Amino acid sequence: MLKISSGLINGIIDHAEVHFPIEVCGLISGVDDDVYEVYRTRNDANSEVLYQLNPLDYLKADRDAQTKGFEIIGVYHSHTSSEAFPSPTDLRLAPDPNWHYLIVSLKMQPPQVRSFRMVDGAIIEEDVLSSIM
Repeated sequence: MLKISSGLINGIIDHAEVHFPIEVCGLISGVDDDVYEVYRTRNDANSEVLYQLNPLDYLKADRDAQTKGFEIIGVYHSHTSSEAFPSPTDLRLAPDPNWHYLIVSLKMQPPQVRSFRMVDGAIIEEDVLSSIM
């Protein structure tokens, strides 16, 4: 189960809405399944259907997380016209089977947020516990 504050979720949704119709992406950091920090990154693909984390933004986020005693535990991105479910491309490009993959869909209002694990070609949905922190 991914544990993340409602404030961080709202920040991710805001990021997606501001850049609509381009997909956005970012990194989540924390400890195990607890998210403590969200890092907005540039989408180098600059696409409505694909995201590509900017490597420099990734490096900066990773360094900042480490200085706070956290690690990068996942990635988020938006789907602007499809459900909050990993696409075949998302599955194929998932870099780490230990990561959480958070997807926000702007297809309908309010936006839908779901999280997944992607391991050996399998997509496993996980619960998201969002609380006020």
